Amino acid sequence: MTSAVTSDKSARPGYGQLLRTPGALGFVLPGFAARLPFGMLTISILLLVQHTTGSYGSAGIVAAVTGISMALSAPLMGIFTDRYGQSAVLVPVVLAHAAAVTGLAALALADANVWVLALAAVPAGASVPQVGPMVRARWAARLEGSPLLPTAAAFESVTDEFTFVVGPVLATALCTGVHPAAGLVTEATLTLLGGLLFAARRASQPTTHAPSATGERRAFALSHPGLRVLILAFLGIGAVFGGMQVSLAAFSNEIGNPGANGLLYGVFAAGNMIAGIAMGAVAWKIGPRRRLILGYAGLTAAASVLWAANSVILLGALGLVVGLFIAPALITGYTMVEQLVPANARTEAFTWLTGSIAFGQAIAVILAGRLTDAHGSSYGFLVPMAATALALATLLALRAKLAPKPAKAASRIVNASASASASSATASAPGAEAAGPAGVRPAAAPSQAPRNRVNERGMGHRVPVTVD
Repeated sequence: MTSAVTSDKSARPGYGQLLRTPGALGFVLPGFAARLPFGMLTISILLLVQHTTGSYGSAGIVAAVTGISMALSAPLMGIFTDRYGQSAVLVPVVLAHAAAVTGLAALALADANVWVLALAAVPAGASVPQVGPMVRARWAARLEGSPLLPTAAAFESVTDEFTFVVGPVLATALCTGVHPAAGLVTEATLTLLGGLLFAARRASQPTTHAPSATGERRAFALSHPGLRVLILAFLGIGAVFGGMQVSLAAFSNEIGNPGANGLLYGVFAAGNMIAGIAMGAVAWKIGPRRRLILGYAGLTAAASVLWAANSVILLGALGLVVGLFIAPALITGYTMVEQLVPANARTEAFTWLTGSIAFGQAIAVILAGRLTDAHGSSYGFLVPMAATALALATLLALRAKLAPKPAKAASRIVNASASASASSATASAPGAEAAGPAGVRPAAAPSQAPRNRVNERGMGHRVPVTVD
């Protein structure tokens, strides 16, 4: 691990400094192009199937099967990616996805039975490329031990949410203004082109961790209890996305303005994007675990009043507030992976979180679709309220598991103490220089560890004062 010496200059790392990381733009820009279609997938399925069947319940089933398939396949895709490399996994996946989505659109236009559509949705969801986790894994590999890592997590959340600002608006415009299947066809085309472009950027890929090559024993990401808690918490975030997509679409139809759906969802996603930008610019004085709980509490409170909205202006304002509270929970959760999961399982860990969001979204789409068909859009908004409340209760009950592993913290203290001893021995020798090994500033006395061994930087990231 590289050394990280604290300085005033790194106290508040910003996006400009992040993007000046050597090679960053080479994977950030293709990564954005490859993940943009993800924001179009669910809403395109909902609008197409609702158009051909006349039922939000049926549309919700097909969209949910897509999300569940993605949630189940994402961790497996992450495992293969960690072992064999991103390009080796991504190229066949985007080819399969483009074919599967095109087939689903053709079946929907042929008025296929809802269960046939659900069956076709399985490969469409299972082949969704996990570009977001792959980009995050590239940042983690580039910024190992750097105070810029939380800034990268915030930047990725902003990028994700920008896709959810542009994606639903674009999909809605295509489905309502061009053709009901235009959203899915565009999604398949952009996924194929963007995915192949991202896969071609091989130089920035993280090192693979195939056991046969390294000889190391690899633990699965799910074996770490902290990650399991984050997975449960992210189910609630996914339920917000799913419940909002169905309920906003139904609300727009109820008021006789279907085009308002894209605008309302765009405002909701814009709140998330704005908060994400702010998260990366703030030097937090509270730890990530407390920040996650506080952010989730705000999200639960905001989601609990959506059902009462009775106008576009009020619903837009409430959706904006919900979006503002998603970013703190989402960004902090992704940032904590670096503390909770070793490097050789991080892509898998990120895909578990992405899959959890997709699974929560899928279940919410089913429940909200049925409630909306039976009682109207206001009942669909009860799904995000209930899901976030349950996830928050789980998070509070299991918060102790979110602390970094004691062995990791102890290792840092031992290494820091060893560095201090070496520095003292060198300083006591005749003609010795004041600097420590490799030019690193001498560590403080062991009696000061561990409290003064780290300083809070960025989003609660704990930055080592000496070499790890």
